[in-house]
Amino acid sequence: MHHESTESGAHSLPEEMGADFWNERYLTKDRIWSGRPNRQLVAEAADLAPGRALDVGSGEGADSVWLAERGWRVTAVDISTVALERAGAHARERGDSVADRITWRQADLTEWTPPEASFDLVSAQFMHLRPEPMVRLVGALAAAVAPGGHLLVVGHHPADVENGVPRPPHPEMFYTADDLAALLPGTGWTVVVGEARANSQTLDGRVYEVTDAVLRARRDPS
Repeated sequence: MHHESTESGAHSLPEEMGADFWNERYLTKDRIWSGRPNRQLVAEAADLAPGRALDVGSGEGADSVWLAERGWRVTAVDISTVALERAGAHARERGDSVADRITWRQADLTEWTPPEASFDLVSAQFMHLRPEPMVRLVGALAAAVAPGGHLLVVGHHPADVENGVPRPPHPEMFYTADDLAALLPGTGWTVVVGEARANSQTLDGRVYEVTDAVLRARRDPS
């Protein structure tokens, strides 16, 4: 599952969501996502001092552009070359001052390990993997946060499945903020925000009440 809220269609989740799957999905439409930054990123990062950011599963680039416009230097990582090309074009539309702040990188997040202690903000929006690779990913993302920096992970809450929201029938891939917090190292972190937030989302022309799991944790300064 990718990041950025979609305005049409429930996600489908085949067993293997590799580059071919995502490239084909992006090629089916001119724009898969809304073009707006994820609301929980805006809520949690608007008041943070700009620094170095890692946008994990960057999709068509709305989050990366939003961060760059606010002075962040962004490394944007996605498995889909099609998405990255669109994102780069989207950034260039905003001008060189925005585009030059973003470095686009193609990588499979189930295999890629970001550099340790390198980012003041690591953001993963609606990244849903099987439990084992998700545990590995959150650990790697936490390790990538610089001392004093923040890890922000947002995802679909398990309550969505219970409440009839059209999500893929894979409840083991959804998580709560507590689930995410439990994956952080036992020391050296402070949970700033750990909650379930109610929102609305339009899927197939119908408005659903949805719940986002939101974890923002700060790595203690060294």
